[in-house]
Amino acid sequence: MQEIADIGIIHLIVGGFLMVIPIAGFLYFKVNIIKETLIAIIRMIIQLSLVALYLEYIFEWNNALINSAWVIAMVLVGTFTTIKRTGLTYKHFVLPFFISGLTSIFIVDTFFLGFIIQLDYVFDARYFIPISGMILGNALNHNIVGISDYFTRLRKEQELYFFLLVNTNSKKHSLLPYIQSAIKSGLNPLIATMSVLGLISLPGMMTGQILGGSSPVVAIKYQILIMIAIFVGCSFNLMVSIIMSNRFVFDSYGRFKPGIFSSKK
Repeated sequence: MQEIADIGIIHLIVGGFLMVIPIAGFLYFKVNIIKETLIAIIRMIIQLSLVALYLEYIFEWNNALINSAWVIAMVLVGTFTTIKRTGLTYKHFVLPFFISGLTSIFIVDTFFLGFIIQLDYVFDARYFIPISGMILGNALNHNIVGISDYFTRLRKEQELYFFLLVNTNSKKHSLLPYIQSAIKSGLNPLIATMSVLGLISLPGMMTGQILGGSSPVVAIKYQILIMIAIFVGCSFNLMVSIIMSNRFVFDSYGRFKPGIFSSKK
C-alpha cells in the first residue's frame, strides 16, 4: 500500500493563507461576515485538533460503550445546533430532534455496517464513528434548511393554515403542503449533489480511500453505498423531526403552543 504524503505544520499554515481570497472579497463587497468566518475557522482548527487527539485513544480502546457515547454526543451537538440555527426553542425541540437523529443513525448504521459491510464488530470505531459522523453532518445541514422552511412558512402563513384546518377538519391534511415544501427544500441540494457526483466532483470519502491506497473500484463502491446511506439518513431524520415536532408544538386545537420560536428569531 502506498504511504500517504503527510502535511507539515508549516505547509498547513501556508495553506491557511488561501483565506485571504474570500476575506478580500468580503472587504471589497462590504459583506460583514469576516468576524464570524474567522471565529468559525479557529473553532474548526481547535475542534479538529482535539478530535484527532481523542480519536487516537478511541480507536485504540475500540470499546462499544465509548464509541456509542461519542456518537450520542454528536447527535446532541447536531440537535442543539439545529435548534439554534432554525430560531426555535430548546424546551420544545430537544427531545424530538434528538430522537429523530438517534433513530436515523441506529437504522442506517445497523443496515449499512451489519448487513452490507458485514462487520464482525458493528461498533468498530474506524467504521462506526466516521460513517455516523458523515450521516449526522449531512443530516444537520439538510435538517436546518427543511425545518427552517417548515416553521417559517407555517408562521408566516397561519391564516392559510387555519383556513385549511377549518375546511378539511384534519391537521394532517392541513400540514401536508408545508411538509412537502420542507422535504423538497431540505433534500433538493442533496439530490443535486448526487446527480453530478463523478462529473463535477469526487466525493471526500472516495478521495480519502484512493489517497489511502485503495483501489478506485473499491472506493467507488463504498462511495455509492455511503451516499445512499447519507440520503436515507437525511430523509429519515428530516421527516421524523417534523413528525415528532408536530406532537410537541401544537395544542389540541391545532394552534402553536406559546414559546415555540426563540425571541432572537
